[in-house]
Amino acid sequence: MSEATVTRRTLSVLVENAAGVLSQVSRLFSRKGYNIESLAVGTTDDPTVSRITIEVMADAAMTEQIMNQLRKQFPVYSVQELKPERSIRRELVMFKVRAETPDIRNEVIQIANIFRASIIDVSLKSLTLALIGDESKADAMQKLLEAFGILELVRTGMVALERGAYTIGDETKEQTEFNLGKNFL
Repeated sequence: MSEATVTRRTLSVLVENAAGVLSQVSRLFSRKGYNIESLAVGTTDDPTVSRITIEVMADAAMTEQIMNQLRKQFPVYSVQELKPERSIRRELVMFKVRAETPDIRNEVIQIANIFRASIIDVSLKSLTLALIGDESKADAMQKLLEAFGILELVRTGMVALERGAYTIGDETKEQTEFNLGKNFL
């Protein structure tokens, strides 16, 4: 795959946890004409710092431009692209599904069990399920549940962390942790 190929890129951004920071970061994307595919924000272990996980369709040059522009922003502490092979990406998806009979309810519960989804609400006419996983898992479950009638669906957006002991603040990363076990003997 060429570096000029436009693909989904995941950026992890540490910012000051203050009013207006998210607006400032998202304005940067709209000024450059980039559409944000997914956006998730939350505080870190330090309540003065928030982590923004942004997914955008871009090639390597566009991604580098976005990261350089983000680094220039005053409330931004750190920016890193998370490579798929070196990161863990998950999103929460909640499905409210029509389940008006006991047989249908049982079928929906079986699907939930197969996908390791949680049943978080039960009523006489519907079930609400919560699933944590990557987009392919969520899409597969959604496709199966469509046959029953999805009443509502909500996705949180992707959150991601780098695999292993490294953190977003590490500037001296080495390949050795990711290659452990390869060519070992």
